[in-house]
Amino acid sequence: MKEQIIYEDNHLLVINKKVGQLVQGDKTGDESLLESIKNFIKIRDAKPGNVFLGLVHRIDRPTSGLVIYAKTSKALSRLTQMVKNREVKKTYWAVVGKEMIPQSQRLVHYLKKNEKNNKAIVFSKVTEGAKEAILTYNVIKTLDNYLLLEIDLETGRHHQIRAQLSKTGIPIKGDLKYGAPRSNPDGGINLHARKLEFIHPVTKENIEIIAPVPQNDAIWRACEE
Repeated sequence: MKEQIIYEDNHLLVINKKVGQLVQGDKTGDESLLESIKNFIKIRDAKPGNVFLGLVHRIDRPTSGLVIYAKTSKALSRLTQMVKNREVKKTYWAVVGKEMIPQSQRLVHYLKKNEKNNKAIVFSKVTEGAKEAILTYNVIKTLDNYLLLEIDLETGRHHQIRAQLSKTGIPIKGDLKYGAPRSNPDGGINLHARKLEFIHPVTKENIEIIAPVPQNDAIWRACEE
């Protein structure tokens, strides 16, 4: 756990999540990062009572990268509001197949969540019950068989990046749910929450955090070189 902590102070803790880790408990019953971090802090800091820890935002289980947890209720309420107000800038990296696509593109779609299969349905125009989803991508590296995209999110919808890129004809490497031709050996997808930028909810200083990519993946390592 210690090696996954990218940033920590009295109010916040930011983790570099590994592929397959749950950010908080779900119906699978698998141990979540929320519980693991609580246990880690309790032992490390020799805390006698319960450890307060709140999840500020989520990323999908097959995704890696930055997740913010709050260590105080004040930080949790302020950060949750900041995320709602889009005051937390999130930048993602995604590996997609080598297709002829524009170097940079702003994608606007409308997404509706299908609860039965836990998947986002993507519409090209305004549709009843669908929420607007906006992102901008830039191709920042070309590999032998893949492209590395840097993605800035304007909205935060369920499976937004995965669904929008798939709709555009460039599903994320390993993402079978959204049309990738094959899975990754670790069951994950090549989507990484790379950078977070925000004003600290308590100290008001500028915070910028960058997460290294998973080092067990040769494609990711090539992206970071």
